[in-house]
Amino acid sequence: MAEFSKTWTWYKGEWHEGNPPILGPRSHAFWQGSTVFDGARYFEGVMPDLDLHCERINRSCLSLDMKPTMKAGEIMELAAEGAQKFGGNAVYIRPTYFGIGSLDSVINVDPDDVEFCLTMFDAPMPDANKGVRVTTTRFRRPTPETMPTTAKASGLYINNARCLREAKSKGFDNAIVCDMQGNVAELATANFFIVKDGVVKTSVANGCFLNGITRQRTIQLLREAGETVVECTLTLEDCKEADEMFSTGNYSKVVPIFEFDERQYDHGPFAKKARELYWEFAHK
Repeated sequence: MAEFSKTWTWYKGEWHEGNPPILGPRSHAFWQGSTVFDGARYFEGVMPDLDLHCERINRSCLSLDMKPTMKAGEIMELAAEGAQKFGGNAVYIRPTYFGIGSLDSVINVDPDDVEFCLTMFDAPMPDANKGVRVTTTRFRRPTPETMPTTAKASGLYINNARCLREAKSKGFDNAIVCDMQGNVAELATANFFIVKDGVVKTSVANGCFLNGITRQRTIQLLREAGETVVECTLTLEDCKEADEMFSTGNYSKVVPIFEFDERQYDHGPFAKKARELYWEFAHK
């Protein structure tokens, strides 16, 4: 039996503590994977960009041809209500839509037979000073023609898990994942930045990976602070020659990368500045 941190889930008008059974074996999402989710954060009394996360979950739902049943503002109100159950602890906020019925076949989800839940659980913010160590992976990101790559569709994360398991089997924390052309896309669990000669660079959002909300916010904040941020094609060789590297994502926000295979990196000034700018923005 899995051990879960303190968890509350809103489902059909009520809050349920723990891990309530809300999906049956004949449900479409259980069998065919019609599930989309999003992730936001509550920490230090703030929920930065919660509105953008709540808007994105509805877009993700539509991308699987399912009809969202909640307005973004309604999800935000529930998140604020749920946060009060955690006594100020850092919380992960996860709204989810999932298909229940099918139409003309078991594969085709019924767009009107969709349910929603909001799960929130204790999740301490990682210590950014520890950083992460990354390596390569033989697995790649799918293309928009093959999968709904711009949605937070649960089925996509099976591939992310393969990348992560391979990295951990090699003794690292995470993996740099390439697209089908062999160019750098993202990490297995976050978006990815390098710094070279005072210029911050990140992979151009080409549709094969999620253009993260924290990624977009970090780009905006750095540019507003006078830094040059370039979205471009990145290669693994670019990464090896970088002066510093860092990642962005909702779960950990901005985190430095201290090692790429045998190459070592310092906790550089741009990673520090990006995290400081984000924290300042979050607490406004």
